[in-house]
Amino acid sequence: MRTYDNVLEMIGGTPMLRLARMDAGPCTLFAKLEMQNPGGSIKDRIGLAMVEAAEREGRISPGGTLVEATAGNTGLGLALVAAQKGYRLIVVMPDKMSREKVAHLRALGAEVVMTRSDVGKGHPEYYQDLAARLAKEKANAFFVNQFANPANVRAHEEGTGPEIWEQTGHRVDAVVCGVGSGGTLTGVGRFLKRQSPGTKMILADPEGSVLAPLIATGHMPNAGSWLVEGMGEDFVPPICDLSLVDQAITVSDRESFLAAREILAREGLLVGSSAGCIVAAALRWCRAQTAPQRMVAIVPDSGAKYLSKMFNDYWMLDQGFLDRPHHGNLRDLVARSHTAHEDYVVGPSETLMNAYGRMKLYDVSQLPVIDQDRIVGIIDESDLLIAVFGHEQAFKEPVAKHMTARVETVAVDAPVAALMPILRAERVPIVMDGATFVGLITRIDLLNYLRRKVA
Repeated sequence: MRTYDNVLEMIGGTPMLRLARMDAGPCTLFAKLEMQNPGGSIKDRIGLAMVEAAEREGRISPGGTLVEATAGNTGLGLALVAAQKGYRLIVVMPDKMSREKVAHLRALGAEVVMTRSDVGKGHPEYYQDLAARLAKEKANAFFVNQFANPANVRAHEEGTGPEIWEQTGHRVDAVVCGVGSGGTLTGVGRFLKRQSPGTKMILADPEGSVLAPLIATGHMPNAGSWLVEGMGEDFVPPICDLSLVDQAITVSDRESFLAAREILAREGLLVGSSAGCIVAAALRWCRAQTAPQRMVAIVPDSGAKYLSKMFNDYWMLDQGFLDRPHHGNLRDLVARSHTAHEDYVVGPSETLMNAYGRMKLYDVSQLPVIDQDRIVGIIDESDLLIAVFGHEQAFKEPVAKHMTARVETVAVDAPVAALMPILRAERVPIVMDGATFVGLITRIDLLNYLRRKVA
């Protein structure tokens, strides 16, 4: 066991774990745990490699600015390096990325520019094109460009690949990874194919990405959309050598997220959505084998960045990735059931400060007011603001004094159309089953319900 003088010295040398509790058929499945890098992902490797290459080549000088387009993890790797080396960092991210990644980047001192995730290459708001333009506009700025940077590939050809080779005792039949920039596939693939030409490189690709269909048909399809972060592409990155791929496996968002949750439940590993996609593909490949094989799945990052998404049951339910009980009435629209103790409430004798704190903590804009399991009112942000504006001491007053006592109730077996007059009147429908309070239905709950009907 050694000690380190700088966090950058801790990049690489990540452990390998046999996934003994997953059903891998006749195969032995190992996970290369890249979330054990100090920044929490495999992208720490390329962040350090690309910055040090730029320094050697004189493309960045002290006090300069790094600019990069990223789904988050490369930005975090670069932010880790920039903070240690004294560079400014601007990160351009598509707007579908998790808020944990954004918060982590800003905490490391990076400037985050959010841009649209629904536009393709060539559009001025496409994240890579926007990053390139920002770099050109700033003095002493370097566009890192992981998608075309050869140092990205070298980091894996000289680091990740040799580590896998040594950790498997020079016996690895297949490696499965994803493609974001293509550096992992290309670097690991080149190294392992030199050492063991029979080792297969398996590409795990999110449904909607162009890569797996391109490999299967030889034709470039139109890109779709997907929620798995950090992998899958709408083009082939310049550094990505798809000729190394022996088989490509397409994995849906649902399968990816459920696999990541299964890895946590069975193996105790909190892994990201890309890891879910990769392990799902690895398991599918392993189960299709008829003879024992040794497979390595590269786990790119930690699930700590996705606690508000795939590890949040309500987000999974809203997206339709978890099955909710079907009642055939308005219970199907209630996101957080009071009868199941899933909702957040406040008592009439509690203070407005308590109500405000609960709204902030749980990111809700209104709370049912419950007295001895009966709903007696509702209080929302408007009620709070009206109460305390110009009279801050009102935060100490009871909720009962400022709540809306006249609530708009609707029977649990009422038609969905009965909700609209209440919502148009800027009120929240309160669903009742006789005298029993079932829960609230907000605008977003109704929108989620309608979207699920067409999904």
